Amino acid sequence: MSKTRKHEFRPNDYVVYPAHGVGKIISIEEQEVAGLSLELFVISFEKDKMTLRVPTNKVASVGMRSLSSPDVVSKAMGTLKGKAKVKRAMWSRRAQEYEQKINSGDLIAIAEVVRDLHRADDQREQSYSERQLYEAALERLTREIAAVSGVGEIDAQKQVDDVLVSRAA
Repeated sequence: MSKTRKHEFRPNDYVVYPAHGVGKIISIEEQEVAGLSLELFVISFEKDKMTLRVPTNKVASVGMRSLSSPDVVSKAMGTLKGKAKVKRAMWSRRAQEYEQKINSGDLIAIAEVVRDLHRADDQREQSYSERQLYEAALERLTREIAAVSGVGEIDAQKQVDDVLVSRAA
């Protein structure tokens, strides 16, 4: 294993880990695991009170990436403005697709889930599982928008809500 210290990520960078959303790299550390020396990114997910250690050589295979560009964020916001595209498949199949989109870490795919599962006040109630998926997608979306725009999560949430409400009007 070569000891080149060239990483695209540095301590204090915000990154997106597909299965958990936005986290902050606290440090890069060496650890011995099963007799092998591993270099690890230590990522903190403050809101979830969780710390994750990702081997630096596995970054690409786990899909870890840097935050989206402001351009991608505006495309995601544009996606929210669109009309909901709800397939006529069974709920279990759609739920599985939504789950995959949320865990893909792709901001636009996450925005599609928020758009498709958003309910205006005058629409029928969501089922428990629909609401769970919607809230998970909404949280991932707002956390990344907040991190990219440098605003608080509450302000990012308000931006998303404004777009969703204006769409319904």
